[in-house]
Amino acid sequence: MAAGLPPAMDRPHFIGIGGAGMSGIAKILAQRGAVVAGSDAKESATAEALRALGATVHIGHAAEHLADDASCVVVSSAIRQDNPELARAAELGIPVVHRSDALAALMDGLRPIAVAGTHGKTTTTSMLAVSLSELGLNPSYAIGGDLDAPGSNALHGEGEIFVAEADESDRSFHKYAPDVAIILNVELDHHANYASMDEIYASFETFVDRITEGGTLVIAADHDGARELTRRVAGRGVRVVTYGESEDAGVRILSVVPQGLKSEVTVVLEGEELTFTVSVPGRHYAHNAVAALAAGVALGVPAAGLAPAIAAYTGVKRRLQLKGEAAGVQVIDSYAHHPTEMTADLEAMRSAAGDARILVVFQPHLFSRTQELGKEMGQSLALADASVVLDIYPAREDPIPGVTSELIIEAARAAGADVTPVHDKADAPSVVAGMAKPGDLVLTMGAGDVTDLGPHILDRLSN
Repeated sequence: MAAGLPPAMDRPHFIGIGGAGMSGIAKILAQRGAVVAGSDAKESATAEALRALGATVHIGHAAEHLADDASCVVVSSAIRQDNPELARAAELGIPVVHRSDALAALMDGLRPIAVAGTHGKTTTTSMLAVSLSELGLNPSYAIGGDLDAPGSNALHGEGEIFVAEADESDRSFHKYAPDVAIILNVELDHHANYASMDEIYASFETFVDRITEGGTLVIAADHDGARELTRRVAGRGVRVVTYGESEDAGVRILSVVPQGLKSEVTVVLEGEELTFTVSVPGRHYAHNAVAALAAGVALGVPAAGLAPAIAAYTGVKRRLQLKGEAAGVQVIDSYAHHPTEMTADLEAMRSAAGDARILVVFQPHLFSRTQELGKEMGQSLALADASVVLDIYPAREDPIPGVTSELIIEAARAAGADVTPVHDKADAPSVVAGMAKPGDLVLTMGAGDVTDLGPHILDRLSN
């Protein structure tokens, strides 16, 4: 089933085209035949990947980058109202489309699986994209991270399934109408947009109400927030499939057996016991794989084929991605930036690494998140043998008085952690190289530009 171009999106202009979500939509539109253009703050491999598909990518934001004949301007919630291209669009009367509306239009006429939750969305979406592709189902997909190369976060496939990461941070997942929705977990995050757990629950309830008639909700049975949401949406006419290690889970996980950097997972699904391999370490990734399995089965994909196909997923950039090894030290990149994610990745590495020391270079992401969760971040860092903590990566936020990395450092030290503050990111590679010994594992951790440090740390170790 081939999908065409959504109305009025034949000549789209993307402001911030290099972002994970924006670039994916731009890529799919280009593959469907649209004349794609856009701008981004800096040059990147993603920009080059888009140019290879025929897109025009400008570096920097300027009114003249927007063509007079653009059919629409696509923006994300991160784009400020004073952006010159946005102002130019208003002058020209060009419609402005939010990223979520553009993605919803791309799904129209297909069979969408939307993956939501506070943590694990990118991994679970990737597992589905890879395994369904492995089975020859040729899905379309839009993911919040690259699978194995810049620009591989999205694909226009000729099949009828569309797998999409559904972002709750700005409530944009309310725009989608999936046949199958996955909710991995429900926690308070994105503090600039949500003031309480009640607001979070209400937002996820709206997402559940968007599931198409006769559709399915796949939701975690082991997570307190997800269980509460399951209780709240009971009786709304949607089929609910729970998964997890709880005895009452509809798809019950019987065991997760670590095997080096892989796991062997055994589940009971539709009364049958099934064992398959997950090719990334950590119990949380095993749970993500079971969620993907349950969603695929809900859409009609046979479990006997889908379960072994999940083993083809070997990771996504920034999700415990090995960057290299030097002087006997491995450097691994982690996108974890919420305490739950940090704890899960550190526990996964501890399980896989045996007696190896684990050193973390952590960059907090957002002032608002640090203000609310700084103490918990520090407690998570106590799971490492030693940590370097950088200054806060602001992303779209302005500073909040009194909110600095010191909140995390104090909490980490109170929990018994060995923490070294580094205020100039450029100094971090030398500091880490001085701490590391052969056999150690170094994790660069955070959602900001800490990922750029991996090659520099390897260079310092080599020298």
